[in-house]
Amino acid sequence: MATTEQVTTPRTEVGPGYKWMALSNTTLGAFMAFLNQTIVLISLPVIFRGLGVDPVGSGQTSLLLWLLMSYNVASTISLATIGRISDTYGKVRFYNLGFVVFTVGSLLCALTPGTGDSGAYELIAFRFVQGIGGAFLMANGAAILTDAFPRNQRGLALGLNQVIGLAGGVVGLVGGGLLATLNWRFVFLVNVPVGIFGAIWAFRQLKDLGERDPKSLDVVGNVTFAAGLLALLIGTTYALLPYGGQSMGWTNPLVVGCLVASVLLLAAFVYVESRVEHPMLHLSLFRIRDFWAGNLAGFLASVGRGGLQFILVIWLQGVWLPLHGVKFSDTPLQAGLDTLPMMAGFLIAGPAGGALSDRIGARGIATSGMLVSAAGFLLLTTLPTDFAFSTFAFYLFITGIGMGMFAAPNTASIMSSVPAQYRAIASGMRATFMNTGMVISMGVFFTVVISGLAGNLPGALRSGLTSAGAPPGIIEAAANLPPASALFAALLGYNPFASLLTPNIAAHLTQATISRLQSPQFFSSLIGGPFTNSLHLVFYMAAAMALVAAVASALRSGGASVKRQRSAIVAPVAR
Repeated sequence: MATTEQVTTPRTEVGPGYKWMALSNTTLGAFMAFLNQTIVLISLPVIFRGLGVDPVGSGQTSLLLWLLMSYNVASTISLATIGRISDTYGKVRFYNLGFVVFTVGSLLCALTPGTGDSGAYELIAFRFVQGIGGAFLMANGAAILTDAFPRNQRGLALGLNQVIGLAGGVVGLVGGGLLATLNWRFVFLVNVPVGIFGAIWAFRQLKDLGERDPKSLDVVGNVTFAAGLLALLIGTTYALLPYGGQSMGWTNPLVVGCLVASVLLLAAFVYVESRVEHPMLHLSLFRIRDFWAGNLAGFLASVGRGGLQFILVIWLQGVWLPLHGVKFSDTPLQAGLDTLPMMAGFLIAGPAGGALSDRIGARGIATSGMLVSAAGFLLLTTLPTDFAFSTFAFYLFITGIGMGMFAAPNTASIMSSVPAQYRAIASGMRATFMNTGMVISMGVFFTVVISGLAGNLPGALRSGLTSAGAPPGIIEAAANLPPASALFAALLGYNPFASLLTPNIAAHLTQATISRLQSPQFFSSLIGGPFTNSLHLVFYMAAAMALVAAVASALRSGGASVKRQRSAIVAPVAR
């Protein structure tokens, strides 16, 4: 039987300024990890053109989805395992490794040798390497901060770390748009000097202050958990692709098989963890109210906001900006700039919310943050297709305020609730729930949008093309365009009508008709109404998720109650 003497604490002394150095370095790591979750989204049009990928070729929608999601999938399936290993062998050691792996992955992405579909597959593989590096950073950053800061300052520290990390996702939209105007490879190359600097800095300055839990690795638990999550994420991704004449792939045997396998594997994981001597995840940690309530609230919040950022970018790049005369070559950068009000809300509310939670506790601040986010989502439902930007910016700012208020107190509550020797696995699980929620959010929200387009888009295309004087062949071909293809064509800045104008067809049309059919604004005007109608439903769903997250957040305890729960759990966990 193991005893608590197996838990060891490295004998390391640090000065009073160490905690701020740890904060600055781990914040750099969080910023890089989150930035690379979105930087590719905004750069996809330029990446496709740079690789020479035909956006309307067979199977290209699948390539697009995996370019978007490979980073998140890789980090999500590895976070919990990395957290458990880090608790055993040292958080700082594996955090440093994260910078190295992330930098190597970024360099590989920038140097992708292939072109066409083969180049896209190479880039997807290199994005997986990046995602593993990001997982090392995300799993250990919050744990290192929790070790470095006293309890009465953790809210502020984690607030700055998490909010700047989340802001990295918004900066990725702007940075991707800016760098993509120069060369798509710069989108990845920019990480290399920053990663090298962060690795050297972390190696020289960070100290392992936390307790360790040196037990053997739970191989079966790690494999079943990673395989179960991977099956879930693959099934969710391929469900977005057309199948058998249907607009979505939820009836695809591959999707059904993956989802069934996911349920079975995750059930096997729970069974294994309840019986193995040294589990990857001590299920008894979920007896701590602040741990399970915080993770549940974080998961629901991530489902509510995760896919929304992607859909907002599609709305801006594919519909609103072209309608306002912005060239498709300029829409990535402009769309990134247009989302800055959300980052402003993050930056204002995050540190303030974290500092305030240090004084009065996490429950009230985090719960209020979710309520404010829900209000922001509901305000977004009132926007028409051709909205006023000032109104849009204000609604994004309100939503960002709510997300910032929630992020720091929720993270501090989770990390402070567990015994010290389990902080890396707690951080890994927190990030796993958040990343899983984001991928599920994309699946759910894209399903809603594509389903709405399947019902409304064909009629809108027929009506618009008929009024433009298009011939019957083009009208029917466009009306039968898969909704997912139309959606991603808008994102990539591609007008599918132009490809239907063969020389034989164009010879029988007036120049005015040809110009109108080739106009990006024309395609955006036709897809805009059906897309906005579907998007309003997505906003309602996001608001509902935020409200449920607020309820989950309100279930957490606080103060002395947390200490009693943690002290009660240490003995069972240590056995």
